[in-house]
Amino acid sequence: MKDLLDLMICRIPALRGEERIELAKKFDREEDFSLLSKKEIESLLGRIVKGRSWKMDEIRSLAEKDAAVSAKLGIHLVSWREKAYPPLLREIYDPPALLFYRGALPDPEKPLAAVVGTRKPTAQAARRAFVLGKELGEAGIPVVSGLALGIDSMAHRGNIEGRAPTIAVLGSSPEQVYPASNRDLARRVLEVGGLILSEYPPGTGPLKWNFPARNRIISALARGTVIVEAPEKSGALITARFALEHGRDLWVDSVGAESKRGAGTARLAEDGAVCISSALDILKEWNMAGPDNKKPLSVQAKPGQSSGKEMASSLAEYLDIKL
Repeated sequence: MKDLLDLMICRIPALRGEERIELAKKFDREEDFSLLSKKEIESLLGRIVKGRSWKMDEIRSLAEKDAAVSAKLGIHLVSWREKAYPPLLREIYDPPALLFYRGALPDPEKPLAAVVGTRKPTAQAARRAFVLGKELGEAGIPVVSGLALGIDSMAHRGNIEGRAPTIAVLGSSPEQVYPASNRDLARRVLEVGGLILSEYPPGTGPLKWNFPARNRIISALARGTVIVEAPEKSGALITARFALEHGRDLWVDSVGAESKRGAGTARLAEDGAVCISSALDILKEWNMAGPDNKKPLSVQAKPGQSSGKEMASSLAEYLDIKL
C-alpha cells in the first residue's frame, strides 16, 4: 500500500525531504521497505543518519497509527509522486515527500500570494495585513500564511472576508492548531473551502525548529511573498530568503517599511525589495489588473522571474543563516 509506505518513510527521523523522496523512488511496496535496517537505509542514502536509535517494526507501527488517526480526523495525504501535489512546491530543492492536509488543495492554475510578518504588529500594520488579504481575496487570489498571531492571522481573516480559500501552513500536524486561540480561525479557513497544510504526521506539536522549515513551504506555494512588518531577525525574513531562493516575487509593504517594528522590512526595501501599498500593485505586476482593477483570474500560476540570489545571500548573512 503506497500510503503506508509513504507514512513509513515520513516517520524515519532526521531525514531531509529530498532523502525521503529518494527512498520513495526506490521502493513500491511497504513489505520490501519493512525488511530494511537502519544501516541499510544509511547505505542507500550514503550517509550516517544521526539521532535516536529505531527499528523498522517501530516505524511501521507508527505509520499504521498515522493512517488510522488520519482517517479518523479527516486528514488527507498527498505524496510528491501524485498529480494533486502542488506543482510549485515540487520545484524547490527540498520539497516534502508527503503532505498532510484538511480542506481542499489549491487550484494549480491560479496564483497564490504569501502574506507574512511579525506576531506583534503595530495597529497600522495589522490593519494593512487585513486589507491586503481582503483585496487579494476580492481579486480571486488566495493568501498563504502561517496561521500565527499578528500579521498571519490578519491576512487570513482579510482573505476570508474577501471570499477566497485561504491557505494556512502549520509548523505542527493539521489537527494540532497553534496557537490554540486560532482554532476558531482554522475552522473558518475550512468553512470557506480553504486549506490547512503540514508536512508533519498526526500528533506532531509546534516544535520551534519546525517553523523555519514551514516557511519554505509558504514561499514555495506562492507566486510572490509580501512581508508586511518584520523586526530584525524575524521569522518572516526567513520566508523572504526562501522566496528569493525559489525565484519568487518579493515585496515589502510601505506601512511596515516605515514602522517602528519594521526594521527587517526596511532592510529588505534598502536591499531592493519592491515596496507596495495595495494589492493593486501585485495585480499590475502579474498583469491581472483590468480596467476595474479586479480582472478575473485567467493566468497559470508561475513563479516570478526574479534575480534575487544576491539579495538572498545578503539577507542570509543578515540573519546569520548558512545557505
